[in-house]
Amino acid sequence: MTTPDFRPTHVIPQDGLPAWESPDPSRPTVPLDALLPVQLIDRLGDWGRVVCANGWSAWVDGRLLIAVPQAPPAAGSPLTRTADPRPLLARVEEALTRYRSAAEDLAAGRLDGQSFRGRTQGQRIGVVVDGESLWLYDGEHERWVYCDGTRLSTFAASQKPATAAREPVREEAPADREPTRVVTYDEDDRSDV
Repeated sequence: MTTPDFRPTHVIPQDGLPAWESPDPSRPTVPLDALLPVQLIDRLGDWGRVVCANGWSAWVDGRLLIAVPQAPPAAGSPLTRTADPRPLLARVEEALTRYRSAAEDLAAGRLDGQSFRGRTQGQRIGVVVDGESLWLYDGEHERWVYCDGTRLSTFAASQKPATAAREPVREEAPADREPTRVVTYDEDDRSDV
């Protein structure tokens, strides 16, 4: 039975999505089916509470939901920007430059192994470029993002959803395609690949 006036805001990724009764990984519930339309009604850090068309609700990793395109803003409304990939590209470039500098100093004998580890500790970057498609690791938000040249969208998260609130970021899915999402959680928890 569909709830009256149900208007989905997101769909579940094509591989489905684990779900929880509350924003607590120790309380799993039935996983949500692939491409299921849902309404995102609440956020708590990385967690998102979704409602299905039949009124059932659950908490999921909100970073992995795929946004349903909304109608463009009406005339006179301010336009909103999609997540711009350039700041993240600049951070990746800076981290790579710092690592390369430390590696050159190590190779030239200006650093010992312990100093090299100290200079590079905490740096995490990742870049995959395949033609027009780009995947970047966003260490600040601990997730992989996909870029089609103009927009970023979450591809995979590297950790369970966090309860601490983060800055909201408006993201849109790539217009022409989106790569398969990979969700991995360590420890003894379920892994979806």
